[in-house]
Amino acid sequence: MNGSPTAAGEAESLRRREASWYEKPSFTVELVIFTVRDQRLQVLLIKRAEPPAKGCWALPGGFLDPCRDESVEACAVRKLVEEAGVRAPYLEQLKTYGSRDRDPRGWIVTTVYFALMASDSVRLGGNQEAVRWAPVRGDGVTFELAFDHARILADAVERLRSKLEYTHIAVHLLPEEFTLPELQRTYEIILQQSLDKSSFRRRVAQADMLEEIPGKLRDGSGRPARLYRFRDYDRQTFFPRSISRHAR
Repeated sequence: MNGSPTAAGEAESLRRREASWYEKPSFTVELVIFTVRDQRLQVLLIKRAEPPAKGCWALPGGFLDPCRDESVEACAVRKLVEEAGVRAPYLEQLKTYGSRDRDPRGWIVTTVYFALMASDSVRLGGNQEAVRWAPVRGDGVTFELAFDHARILADAVERLRSKLEYTHIAVHLLPEEFTLPELQRTYEIILQQSLDKSSFRRRVAQADMLEEIPGKLRDGSGRPARLYRFRDYDRQTFFPRSISRHAR
């Protein structure tokens, strides 16, 4: 019976029991930081300076600090500033990973965020032995990553490509002012396919996501190209159809 003395006593015992009596796993935040450099999708990696996996390349991140971090996202923002020197214009929670054997230090749970930023906005820093941009080939890099970071990177690449099919988020990989060919090329680099110029521009126009910068042109190999900027970074913009539906 719910109202029995035994049930009431058990409830009181559980209420009084301190949370510290339970063994806790450690909690970390990892970051998958993407940019486009040298006509390639690239990811930021750090070479670990301490064991475990000392000397191995890994995704940046670290342990949540209960005294400094008010939330998991606050921890992600802090680590992003420490590693890349900036606040990312786009930060999205990807997934939480946790198991007994993913880290030799014990039971560690990690929440992963992926960030998008223009390459010229990044100021690499941190206290690691080395930091580098690595080109993404397929859904990963061409060398081994520490822990389960290869799986995490593959999941992040899949999410990024999926979201590019129907949202505006590629603009976060560009400088504030850009041309339509630069925007299209960014989509093509990440989606790994050529897009029909007319269809792409029609999708962008239907989404009403850009505004032309009056009187500003960018010189190139052909005639000068008009410059645009994203209309509202606080608004989530969706395409009416998949952006690659009419790939060349």
